[in-house]
Amino acid sequence: MKLIYVIPALIFTIIVVGLLAVNVKKKDTNVTREKTMVAMIMNGSVSDHSWGQSHYEGLQKTAKELNLDVSFHENIPADTNALVEMEKLIASGVKIIVANSFQFGPFIREASARHPEVKFFHASGIETAPNVSTFFGRIYQMRYLSGIVAGMQTKTGKVGYVAAFDIPEVVRGINAFTLGVKKANPDANVIVRWTRSWEDDEICAKATRSLLQGDSIDVLAMHTDSREPMRIADSLGIWIVGYNLDNAEFYPDHFLTAPIWRWEKFYTPNIFNVLKHKFVGRSYWNGIESGIVDLAPFTAHVNPEAVKLVQAEREKILNGSFDVFYGPIEDNTGTVRVNDGESMSDNDMLNHFNWFVKGVNLDEK
Repeated sequence: MKLIYVIPALIFTIIVVGLLAVNVKKKDTNVTREKTMVAMIMNGSVSDHSWGQSHYEGLQKTAKELNLDVSFHENIPADTNALVEMEKLIASGVKIIVANSFQFGPFIREASARHPEVKFFHASGIETAPNVSTFFGRIYQMRYLSGIVAGMQTKTGKVGYVAAFDIPEVVRGINAFTLGVKKANPDANVIVRWTRSWEDDEICAKATRSLLQGDSIDVLAMHTDSREPMRIADSLGIWIVGYNLDNAEFYPDHFLTAPIWRWEKFYTPNIFNVLKHKFVGRSYWNGIESGIVDLAPFTAHVNPEAVKLVQAEREKILNGSFDVFYGPIEDNTGTVRVNDGESMSDNDMLNHFNWFVKGVNLDEK
């Protein structure tokens, strides 16, 4: 007789739990019913086919999913104008501000201290606060894989690399790329030329022409927001490894692949947390497993053997059995920097990368 009463009670309990689960789900998703005002402060343009556009496309995808009212503020100088712009936006009702350049750091610090109710996301930033999170991706993993492509592609053994500044972020990318080149082609070297500018087309074009003049370079990689390095390489018949976005359609004759960003993989879950009042001010440095970093699809120009090697190395990074800066690693002066069986710490990779791996040559002409 007892079983007769237990079964209906059990069914009733299951129904109640199910209804509670539905209500919880509704509560979570209800936060997107009303539009939330979000603004992005940009050092460049939403249509640069590079760094700026990668953030624009990512946040647009997030906006559709989370019902955000997003505005984009282009070409904001990294001076007090940035602070003035943020103050205007906050006064207009913006609840979340995203800044896409490291150089906005001092002005985010001031604005966030004045407005603790506003949440800030700072791409490539280094200072957090209760209402400020910094974020970046382990794009060096993709640099390494794209270096394998370049190493397989070069016939001269000379790979060029046009880069903006010798800061840890850029140096880390050069080193990862070079390790990839050397993995595929131990005799190849990477020749680096600094532009001292992220987006100035004229300066980046001049540096690229100087690098490619008389050095037998037949593959070019880059770390600038300007597309001039790709345009010039294409005009000279040099293979291209791009950056930030897939630009194969613009250079169909010479484009190979590119380390690219999928920022919606960061923006969607983290802005959703803001809407649910679960924001935590912290630093994010997410890797291949998050989907934030990726490689552009290989074009038909890529060596099939490179595709196989990239797939094998990618799987090792994904399963955690390998990452790029595992020892032994020797610098370009012959000193062992990372011993066999050891790896670089995140702190060293993020803040203390002031040396170059074996195979990097700086073009100072």
